[in-house]
Amino acid sequence: MNIPENLKYSADHEWLKVDGEFAFVGITAHAANELGDIVFLDITSVDETLDKDEVFGTIEAVKTVADLMLPVAGEVVEFNEALEANPALVNSDPYGEGWIIKVKMTEPAQVDELMDAAAYTAMLG
Repeated sequence: MNIPENLKYSADHEWLKVDGEFAFVGITAHAANELGDIVFLDITSVDETLDKDEVFGTIEAVKTVADLMLPVAGEVVEFNEALEANPALVNSDPYGEGWIIKVKMTEPAQVDELMDAAAYTAMLG
């Protein structure tokens, strides 16, 4: 399974890529695989400031709907609009074109509380 070294991971299977004061958030390849074919994302939190571990939207697959949890506190500043037309990007390229939101972090130190690739791999077993 592909678990990039340059990202941080939450126990809820979201990944985070820091870019200055901003961070990109998506779900891991493991989560995308477990969900199956993703058909819709409902992200209603753009322009909202949320706490760490708050729900920022939902992701709908053929067989289930799951909440998306914010790995760090911040303001949701952007939704990846490419996912509106092609939500399957989350399945095909979860760490690239399948990113879900961009967040302006309000507590960047929370990044240090997330897992690195080795810890996430160990959690998966």
